[in-house]
Amino acid sequence: MAEVVEKTNVKKQAGYLYFLDKNGNVARAAMSRAGRKKGVTKKEVVAKVGVKKQAGYLYFIDSKGNVARAKMARGRKGGKKKAAKKGAKRKR
Repeated sequence: MAEVVEKTNVKKQAGYLYFLDKNGNVARAAMSRAGRKKGVTKKEVVAKVGVKKQAGYLYFIDSKGNVARAKMARGRKGGKKKAAKKGAKRKR
């Protein structure tokens, strides 16, 4: 499924959202809570990694605090609905 790109071992704190910023560094921002005024929250860099992102992959911080990536699902896996619809005929 997912492969580890860079080992950072970031310790996650409750109440923060961890992500990769546009420079490829691990950053965090305070999560929105009830009663907080809306607006942009301050982001802080937790670990300077500098990961180069590749198209077609989803990058995230896994449960161990490492940078990981997974191949994005592209396209649709349907097709059975059309076959069932085509075979049904209407009686008069």
